[in-house]
Amino acid sequence: MKFFIDTANLDQIREAQALGILDGVTTNPSLMAKEGIKGKDAILKHYIDICNIVDGPVSAEVISTEFEGMIAEADVLASLHDNIVVKIPMTKDGIKAIRYLSDKGIRTNCTLVFSAGQAILAAKAGATYVSPFIGRIDDSSVDGLDLIDQIVSIYQIHGFETKVLAASIRNTLHIVKCAELGADVVTSPLASILGLLYHPLTDIGLAKFIEDSKKMGL
Repeated sequence: MKFFIDTANLDQIREAQALGILDGVTTNPSLMAKEGIKGKDAILKHYIDICNIVDGPVSAEVISTEFEGMIAEADVLASLHDNIVVKIPMTKDGIKAIRYLSDKGIRTNCTLVFSAGQAILAAKAGATYVSPFIGRIDDSSVDGLDLIDQIVSIYQIHGFETKVLAASIRNTLHIVKCAELGADVVTSPLASILGLLYHPLTDIGLAKFIEDSKKMGL
């Protein structure tokens, strides 16, 4: 399973990259706004800056809701860097855009997916990735992990090449469960990735080793 970091913060991307486990980055307009990135030129430059840090897919999202606008934005985004994957929303025009871009050899990430039916359409349209938002599904009192399980099963049965990219990760358990269910990718905040490092017994064991090494004069 590949690890993407879900952020537009360059320092966090560098920190994840330094761990040696980072495979890619996902971003969206909300994450860009959080970092104070404003204006088309600044946003495009920021995408290039991200691509220059991580050697892997970088999802850059269109903001248009109509087919023509989506493909026009996608052409600009895809031309920025070979790492760019164009994020397209799960809508009627979005599916049309994914088909069009797939036929042109432009990689896509179908975002805002909340059902198996939507995931099937994304795969049929040729999406490179499909992004089920499991945390937001959890917020509606439904287990988002069940959707990951369902999509993975359907894709395996029918041989779809679209990768399942679990998004809206809220905690370390989400990451572990997605790995268990066979998700191809998780995209997560840095805090959840770092959370995988910690276990109280590790801390206790390390403290004991240090204590004993001091007794041996090391």
